[in-house]
Amino acid sequence: MSSASTHQPKILVAVVGVGLVGSELINQLLSIPPPLSPFKLVSLTSSSRSLFTGKESPIGPNDSWKSLLASSKAPADLKALTEQLKQLVGEKERVALVDNTSSEEVAAFYPTWLKEGINVVTPNKKAFSGDADLYSKILSASRESGAKFLNEATVGAGLPVIAPLKELLATGDKIIKIEGVFSGTMSYIFNNFSTGTPEGPAFSSVVAIAREKGYTEPHPADDLNGFDVARKLTILSRLISSMPSGSSLPSLQSFASVQTASLIPPALEGIPTGDEFIKRLPEFDDEFAKLRVEASKENKVLRFVGVVDVAGGQVRAGLEKYPTDHPFATSLGGSDNIIMFHTERYSPRPLIVQGAGAGAAVTAMGVLGDLLKLV
Repeated sequence: MSSASTHQPKILVAVVGVGLVGSELINQLLSIPPPLSPFKLVSLTSSSRSLFTGKESPIGPNDSWKSLLASSKAPADLKALTEQLKQLVGEKERVALVDNTSSEEVAAFYPTWLKEGINVVTPNKKAFSGDADLYSKILSASRESGAKFLNEATVGAGLPVIAPLKELLATGDKIIKIEGVFSGTMSYIFNNFSTGTPEGPAFSSVVAIAREKGYTEPHPADDLNGFDVARKLTILSRLISSMPSGSSLPSLQSFASVQTASLIPPALEGIPTGDEFIKRLPEFDDEFAKLRVEASKENKVLRFVGVVDVAGGQVRAGLEKYPTDHPFATSLGGSDNIIMFHTERYSPRPLIVQGAGAGAAVTAMGVLGDLLKLV
């Protein structure tokens, strides 16, 4: 860090959501030695309570932030937090709020916070992939006040996906197509299920193992419906659409507008529990095995991919076949994500980003990386 930046006023940080990612982010943020840190941690909000220390006595690396929050009598109250942060902005402080939740209720506050000059940093996909009206309010609030919203961790956790896309667009490159394995869960399932041979483990057993390892949601249908991928595609698509060269893309009202081919067998739609779903899934193993055999006849593997096809004017998510020598077949392992940017400049060979796309440590890193962009 340059000596100039150490004299800049520190950014006051309020953290909402202190679960797996939130806790990891706080620990990473507090591990920067205070003299070098460009941040002061002034507020924590959990689902039930809140702590506001103010700028004079921020939470430090030697404080037990969990105990401080647990002993706070103040309830979680986003309206009160907004007023406290507004006051700091009024005192000419630079303020950033980090939303580590996956809550739509918290996301609905973004336009208010941005309008008040509070920067918003988040891995929460809801605001950027939900209702188009909320997204447009976020854009105009940010433009109006100059406060930034940064959401790198919404697509690939700590992987650089949004930053390079913004840079490609800002420097005048034209995006032809983005395609990728955007879901760590789907990556793990198909890396193990489809390797290019006609044989292999039963689909239901791969899903069951993925669930035991914690790669899936408690109810695997929440992954197999493809909604997580559709949300990520919506985020990327809206970013591209904001540039004149992306005008051929459909205007997405929400992630539900993405053409998404769910992997949930119709007979299992609406099954209430994950346990029952796993118990019934073997009834459909033959159907999935047939798809694997068909792919292997063409020397291909099955992968659940997301595609933003700017040239073709289409945004879609579903199961597709790729040759056994394609990077989606050869270089993927475990639950890695891989994203290819086909652009005018990166053509015919695309720009490829690959690595762990889920997990608390890398997600928190993506969030902290965004906070550092404010410095």
